[in-house]
Amino acid sequence: MPAHFNQYGIAFQYPENWTLDDEEMEDLPEERHVVTVYSPGGAFWSVTVHPRSADPRKLAKAAAKAMKEEYEGVEVEDACDSCLGNELTGYDFNFIYLDLTNTAQIRSLERPHAVYTIFCQAEDREFEAVRKVFEAMTVSLVREIE
Repeated sequence: MPAHFNQYGIAFQYPENWTLDDEEMEDLPEERHVVTVYSPGGAFWSVTVHPRSADPRKLAKAAAKAMKEEYEGVEVEDACDSCLGNELTGYDFNFIYLDLTNTAQIRSLERPHAVYTIFCQAEDREFEAVRKVFEAMTVSLVREIE
């Protein structure tokens, strides 16, 4: 049975054996919230809700810039997905961390009341194993905010 999160204008389902962290970051503005869930193997899926005035393309570009600064040699590709008829734009990342290849994705979604950024990351072998879980959490988020 999946667990369900519903606070801060963020609602989604996630695997009950994953760990939820909904601690608000102290340096975030009041109208911005972050929720992250972690798999038992260390993969994570995170959603941030931003004010409607935020530019989703700028948010994704800022994440890409941060990844390039954090990980030497990170490969970045433009990406676009469709989810329940909504366009999610952003980037795919591939990089090496602790001698392991890793994959990460950031996607932005504009809604009438807010902008959402979804970030997921895992070591490549785990990413393949949890890819469908990441997709299901994203679908549940989009379904809940429609």
